[in-house]
Amino acid sequence: MEKENTTLQALEILKQHFGHSAFRPFQKEAVEASLGGQDLLMILPTGGGKSICYQLPALMKRGVTIIVSPLLALMHDQVQALKLQNISAEMIGSSQSLSEQNMVFDALRRGELKLLYVAPERFANEYFINILQNIDIASFVIDEAHCVSEWGHEFREDYRNLGLLRENFPNVPISAFTATATKEVASDIVKALRLRNPLQLLGSVYRQNLEISAKPRIGDGVAQIVQFVKEFEGESGIVYAFTRADTERIAEKLKAKGIKALAYHAGMSQERKNNAYKAFMFDEVQVMVATIAFGMGIDKSNIRFVIHATMPRTLENYYQEIGRAGRDGLNSKTMLLYSGQDMAKRVSLLEQLQEGRYKQLAFDKLEKMVSFCQSESCRHQQLANYFSQELAPCEEHCDNCNAGDIEKTDITKEAQMFLSAIYRTNQNFGKAFLVDILRGSKSQKIEQFNAQNLSVYGIGKEHSKQYWDVIIDRLLEKNAIKRGEHRNLLLTQVGIAILKGKEKLNIRADRLILKPPKEERVQKAKVASDLEYNQDLFEALRKLRYELSQEENVPAYIIFGDKTLYHMASLVPITKEEMLEVNGVGEVKFERYGEKFLEVLANWKN
Repeated sequence: MEKENTTLQALEILKQHFGHSAFRPFQKEAVEASLGGQDLLMILPTGGGKSICYQLPALMKRGVTIIVSPLLALMHDQVQALKLQNISAEMIGSSQSLSEQNMVFDALRRGELKLLYVAPERFANEYFINILQNIDIASFVIDEAHCVSEWGHEFREDYRNLGLLRENFPNVPISAFTATATKEVASDIVKALRLRNPLQLLGSVYRQNLEISAKPRIGDGVAQIVQFVKEFEGESGIVYAFTRADTERIAEKLKAKGIKALAYHAGMSQERKNNAYKAFMFDEVQVMVATIAFGMGIDKSNIRFVIHATMPRTLENYYQEIGRAGRDGLNSKTMLLYSGQDMAKRVSLLEQLQEGRYKQLAFDKLEKMVSFCQSESCRHQQLANYFSQELAPCEEHCDNCNAGDIEKTDITKEAQMFLSAIYRTNQNFGKAFLVDILRGSKSQKIEQFNAQNLSVYGIGKEHSKQYWDVIIDRLLEKNAIKRGEHRNLLLTQVGIAILKGKEKLNIRADRLILKPPKEERVQKAKVASDLEYNQDLFEALRKLRYELSQEENVPAYIIFGDKTLYHMASLVPITKEEMLEVNGVGEVKFERYGEKFLEVLANWKN
């Protein structure tokens, strides 16, 4: 009976403060574990509702919940959102003055806070530890917990040191949350944080609202990016680029095409970064072109698309980054552009690592990333397999499944040319030199090895380097060739069979289209396919939300998410009771904003 009453109380708080009438998958189990004082490890995709799992119990437990988070901007946004819901939350960060920090510490000592957000570096400060040891702590929450693992993709030494929490606070439960973790990383998190018999909740990596695509990059890829962005007129998106210079270049080219875009990278001044971040969060700019310095744990719910202008380092990075799209559950898209140059750049960086297990692991992860790019099988299924989960093909939420009966092109002849070049050079060289041989290059290296005298010299000169990159990628995907110890290419049994004409090799025809797409009018992407709503009413509600966000100096999505506005535009409520039926509208939010939105809705209905 007591457990039943606790659940009912939790549901009341869920509706009152967060505007939801029911728990999402795994939330109820996580909340119950937290309320019961049990350690927890939760691996749930971005948008799965992890924050509810610690914010809600914090309101029901005695004492303060301490949340360890990696980014100041993320902490700031979450604290703002909580305050708008009348929840006592604060943060301690390096951007605050000493007097501002002392005000938070005073509130902490007086027991006035329910949630306190801090960076992991804070736990190296003895003064901070002493303060915590003299207050009532409900629990510790480690957000982005994959940063704890040295085998993860974003390892941080300060996160690793959080294992001392168990030593300094032996009786305080610890909950760890992340969107990405392989089995090895999950095991490392439990060990590093010294979790005691934790409840482990693992959500499916499959996100049905996310459409995934990957394709060879044509030239610098900007024409492809522009074409993709035009599907999302007025919607927010992120373009990830490899270098700081790339972010500036792509942003300028997008602006030249009439797209509101800004660059973001670690080399910018703090003021410029802050201004760019605010412009994006307040929907004043459509596209943020950024290095991976931007975005980990970003709390903006209405990002409709994520584009990778170059291939990410690992599938963990890739999954984490595309997870920033569609956090509100609405349909969103991703596009990954890749080329052989990306592989070469990544290899060059990895070669600088010290020999050992970590270097080999890094190369293995890179190989899997390359295989993902080149593959013609379901992309969601590949991601699930990478994270040790089973998943049937998605059928319609990735480019490979949507390809259907797309035309195939026979590339056996070209494959034999390349395989023959490997054979004629005794399998001693990498792909760049082999392509130079096929294209009849007159480089110094060609003369150095007398390659101009080979029978394969110049036989593929009618094809571009980009074309040969696609052929090589397909050969690697089909395991017809493999890389040797020194990145030289070696023939496999499959490759020998193709070379001898015993097997054929084909490829999707669209992978051989190596010209930039023509600019043309594109249909706006549909993001709320499960609701019937009036687009003009939605825009009127969005306009009001923007005006309120400017008045209160908070990002628009913090007032109401896009999903809530779509629901309003669909139901068109005109009373408080009807408004409270809208997903995302609770008592607290209604008291603050409800009447203003009802006024717009009533005028529309009349």
